[in-house]
Amino acid sequence: MSQEKKAKILVTGGAGFIGSNLVDVLLRDTRVDLVRVLDDFSNGKKDNLTHWANDPRLEIIEGDIRDFSVCQQVCKGIDRISHQAAMGSVPRSVKDPLTTHDVNVNGTMHVFTAAKEEGIKNIVYASSSSVYGDSEVLPKKEQNTGNVLSPYALSKAISEQYAALYTRNYGMTFTGLRYFNIFGPRQDPQGPYAAVIPLFFKAIQEGIAPQIFGDGEQSRDFTYVTNAVQANVLGLFKEAPKAEANVYNIACGYRTTINELWKAMIQLSGTGLSPVHLPLRQGDIPHSLADISKSKTDLNFTPDTIFQDGLKKTYEWFVNEYK
Repeated sequence: MSQEKKAKILVTGGAGFIGSNLVDVLLRDTRVDLVRVLDDFSNGKKDNLTHWANDPRLEIIEGDIRDFSVCQQVCKGIDRISHQAAMGSVPRSVKDPLTTHDVNVNGTMHVFTAAKEEGIKNIVYASSSSVYGDSEVLPKKEQNTGNVLSPYALSKAISEQYAALYTRNYGMTFTGLRYFNIFGPRQDPQGPYAAVIPLFFKAIQEGIAPQIFGDGEQSRDFTYVTNAVQANVLGLFKEAPKAEANVYNIACGYRTTINELWKAMIQLSGTGLSPVHLPLRQGDIPHSLADISKSKTDLNFTPDTIFQDGLKKTYEWFVNEYK
């Protein structure tokens, strides 16, 4: 990539957990000239980006993807997009389906449409393994989705449909990344809808018994955040000979039960805490395991950090840096 053609990239949700980790990598990439972050800071944190405060290649715009005029503004002069902004959490979506739809469907439509108006042809966006719904087939293959079980899952499935439609109608290329339980540094343990790994580490720090929903034998394909970042970078710089819309599983291809996760945390921390078991939550799926062969073949994706190593790095971050 020559000097005058260096990439100008918009990252929505760029101050959030995955987004800020992605921004770190993009600003170290010699192919990148500009990273523009759009974030409303409802979940994202300005502290996640302060170490780049003096870098002129980073622009931070505070705004909401639910405002179409904001999306139009931030797409000016951009040539590719990583769309990470979303209202996450299955349980939160069950409690508040209207806001979930507004942010994840209407907001995503605004980003896609603003990109179309600006002539941006390459968009990577965050989807989710939740689109597999009640399909009991393991491992999960991209073509084998089931009935979705939550408004969050439906919002992600709709986003995938819109991406395919915009490819057919407007000649845009979309790369949808179906994340499987991403974890790592900067994942916030605060609030009622935090994910299991930061919640467990927070419980250890505070000496409070962690909560496990159900018997703990449900399993997940826990995936360290650098793997999600790698997939975004691969998608952003993927050379597509023609417009196409693809979805890819982003995971490690191994599953761990919640009980096994807690045992691993005991070994890392030496805690003597015992978990409290609560009823299963509505909308949660029993098992999740990805087939990542398509991601390997089409995206050249290879997990760079396995679960055990990622868990150790995350624990070290919680001990040393989490405030």
